[in-house]
Order: sequence, then C-alpha cells, then structure tokens
Amino acid sequence: MSFQLFSSREAESFDEQLMLLKELGYTDVQPFFFGPPEDMAEVAQAAQAIRDHGLTAKTGHFTLDIFDTDPDLVERIAKLYGMWLVVVPYINPEDRPTTSQGWRALGERLAAHTEDMKARGLTFAYHNHEFEMVPLEDGSYPIEHLLGESVPFEPDLAWMVVGGADPMAWIKRYAGRIPAVHVKDIAPEGEALDEKGFADFGSGVMDWQPLWEACVAAGSQLMIVEHDQPSDWRRFATRSAHGLKRIAEGVHA
Repeated sequence: MSFQLFSSREAESFDEQLMLLKELGYTDVQPFFFGPPEDMAEVAQAAQAIRDHGLTAKTGHFTLDIFDTDPDLVERIAKLYGMWLVVVPYINPEDRPTTSQGWRALGERLAAHTEDMKARGLTFAYHNHEFEMVPLEDGSYPIEHLLGESVPFEPDLAWMVVGGADPMAWIKRYAGRIPAVHVKDIAPEGEALDEKGFADFGSGVMDWQPLWEACVAAGSQLMIVEHDQPSDWRRFATRSAHGLKRIAEGVHA
C-alpha cells in the first residue's frame, strides 16, 4: 500500500502526513519533485523522516525537464530515498505535440531516459493523464508513441477512464512493462465537482476488483493511491486505506 504525497500536500507538516499514513497501514509513500529542489539538505531530511516513521519511498515523480537537464540529480535524489522507480508524471500543455510524428519524437526522448536510468540502476517509467488516451487524427494514441517499444508504464486507470479509454485493454497491452500503478476512483457523475470529479479509493464507480487483479498479473509491484484534489486529505487517506484493504483482500480471497 503506497500513497502519492501530492494527495496530502495541504497538510500542515510532513511529520503529520507520515504519522497518519503509517497508522492507517500504508507502507510506502511516493514523493514528487516539480522542479530541482532548492536545498538538498531538506531532501535528505525528508528521506530520513520517511525512514524514521517506518515507511519506504520506492518510487518518485520527477518532471521531464529534470531528466533532460540534470539526470545526475534524479539519481542522487533517488538514492537518498532508496527509490528504484523514477517516473515522469506529466507533459505540460505547451509541450504537447499535435501530430503522431511529434509524439514519436517525444517518445524517443523517454526511451533515451529509460536506457540512461537503467545504466544507473534505476527503472524509468511514464505516468498518464487523460490527454494521452485520446486518439489522434490518424487513429493512433499519444500513449502508444510515448511508450514505444521500451518505456515502462505507470498507468493511472481513473485518468484513462476520463480520457474515454478502457483501462483493462491497456493493462493487458502493456503487461510486463507495468512496475507500478496509480489507483484512484471516480465519483458518480455530477458529484465531487470541487474534487475534479474523483472519489476516495473504493467508494467511486470504478470496478476495481478485476482491475486490481489484472494490474498484479501485469507485473505491478506497487499500488499507489492518489487523488489530484481532495478537499480533505485525511478523509481521503483514511477511506482509501480501507478501500485498498477491502479490494486487495477480495482479490486474494
């Protein structure tokens, strides 16, 4: 059970987040870096705090520009935390191509990072939102060009649904290249509009039982719960922990 710390970014303190997550039964957290950190000493302190609370940080999100400009920094941060998986979580709107050729070129950059991180002892992956799942004029999908033949995939299944895609089809397509999965849920239509329409995990409309089983069969080693905009991070973390346990137990029953 892992927790993306972006979901609890409104917490008053880092220790407050870690204490509650540990109490709820989470064993791992996923830090995020939306740019190079200003103070590496603070990064080291955060990594130590995670260990002090009896948690691990096996994965992390880093923006593409950090991989492009300072891959050594990615490696340094990953080793401070004990990460083995480093993930690009987003392509900014202004950087998104409009043609298949453009998406393929971007995919070639991701493939190069995949090989570079592998040489450093790390696994690289790409994380989707909804825009990669919308077909282009030629019928292909941006996600196909981004992942190419070699880039590992950290799929976000709820964002797939928002993009009009069938998560099960994409899980099966990239089985063997899915080291981790972002698990989130979607609220009934018209609800939770102040929370981007997402729900606490296990309390929404997605049928997660078969999806969970498919993710594990596809090779996922971590199921990382996330909410892009929870109005109450404590409520989200608590209810999602119960949802995670219930669905995992149902799969293995």
